[in-house]
Amino acid sequence: MALAFFSTWTTYGTWLPGDQRGWFKRGHGLQAPDALREFEAALRMTAQAITLDHEQRRLVERTIADHCGIRKWILHAVNCRSNHVHVVVTAPDRPIELPREQFKSWCTRKLMDRERLLVADHWTAVPEKWWTERGWDEYIDEENSLADVIAYVRDRQ
Repeated sequence: MALAFFSTWTTYGTWLPGDQRGWFKRGHGLQAPDALREFEAALRMTAQAITLDHEQRRLVERTIADHCGIRKWILHAVNCRSNHVHVVVTAPDRPIELPREQFKSWCTRKLMDRERLLVADHWTAVPEKWWTERGWDEYIDEENSLADVIAYVRDRQ
């Protein structure tokens, strides 16, 4: 059994297939940059790319912490950046994708509720897509590795 899961996911449209930083292809790992693939992916986008502001980032972190409390999961570290989220969590006897997908779902609800309140008197559209599909999850099996990942999430972002 894993000590913890290290999950990462990006905001919608900020890390497309073909990205110049490299990109992950499901089942094939890290792929080289591909400008044509990135351009094609941008053309398929159905909404604008999402960049989170300071308040949205804090809301995401609070939502993840609250969800861990409800589920009795151990939250080791969370760091929400403007275009991605890192979480290190112990969620016993769960499939590796479950915590990430629950975090994304609850964060979406909270972000949409907040945005609806902010734009109630305006004609501003509330984003429907906040996150990319899926994400990246890694099992953490050793105490030293867990400490390293926690330090990365907390201090090296």
